[in-house]
Amino acid sequence: MSTERSLREMMSLDGRVAVITGGAGHIGRAIAGGLAELGATIALIDMAASAGKEAAAGLAKSWPVKAEMFDCDFEQGEAVKDLPRRVREAFGGIDIIVNCAAFVGTSGLEGWAVPFEQQSDATWRRALEVNLTAPFVLIQAAAEDLAKSGHGSVINISSIYGLAGPDWRLYEGTALGNPAAYAASKGGLIQMTRWLATTLAPKVRVNAVAPGGVFRATPEPFLSRYVARTPLARMAREDDMKGAVAYLASDLSAYVTGQCIAVDGGWTAW
Repeated sequence: MSTERSLREMMSLDGRVAVITGGAGHIGRAIAGGLAELGATIALIDMAASAGKEAAAGLAKSWPVKAEMFDCDFEQGEAVKDLPRRVREAFGGIDIIVNCAAFVGTSGLEGWAVPFEQQSDATWRRALEVNLTAPFVLIQAAAEDLAKSGHGSVINISSIYGLAGPDWRLYEGTALGNPAAYAASKGGLIQMTRWLATTLAPKVRVNAVAPGGVFRATPEPFLSRYVARTPLARMAREDDMKGAVAYLASDLSAYVTGQCIAVDGGWTAW
C-alpha cells in the first residue's frame, strides 16, 4: 500500500495553531482567512483590539475553526515576548507564526515620507522595532513551541523593497514616500529569515514572502506608473498573498526553508 500523501492531505492545517501578527490589517485578514480555510486555529495579534475581535469573529463564522484576538503593542518588547504564553494557554501550543505586523507610517508622520535628509532617527528606530525586532523576539519566545510541533513553520512578510531599491520616477509629483527605514527593516527581515532557517533546522522551517505594492485606493499618477512597470500589469490584491503563505505554512513546502517568495507580479524580475 502506498504511503504517499495526497495534495489535499498535505495542504490540511487541521489541528495546527497559527499566530498571525497584524491580523486585523488588510493583508493579515486575508492570510488568516486562507489558513482558517485549511483548518488552522487562528490567533490574531494586533494593536487594534476592536478590529481584531471583529476579524476573529468573522473567521469563526466563515469557517469551522477557533479564532481569538490577542492585543499587543509591537513596540513593547516584553508584551511581544509574552505572546506565546498567552496563545499557549488559550490553544495549547503554536505550530505556525506569520509575522505580518508592520510599521508603514503615513505621509503625515514626522521624519517618515520625506526626503532622505529629513528622515529622522527616531522614526527609523520605531520602524526597526516593529518590522525587525518584534519578529525576532516573538520567534525566539516561541521557538520551543515551534520545535515541539513536529511541523513548525515561520513565515515573515517582507516587501519588494527588502529585495530592491525604489524607482523614484514613480513618486515624482506625489505625496507618497519610500523611507530608508522601511527598506532596511524589510531587507533585514529576509536575511534574518535565512539565518533562522539554518539555526532552527531541522525542526522548524523559516521562510519569507515579499509582496509587491497592494492596491488600496492608490492615487494617480503613481498607480499608472506602477502598473506600467509591472509585468503582470496590475498592483497586488490582499488575497494574492494567502496562497503563498498557505503553501509555506503547510506540508506542501515540507522541504522548503530559508527562501523568500516574491509575490509581486514580476516587479523584481527586471
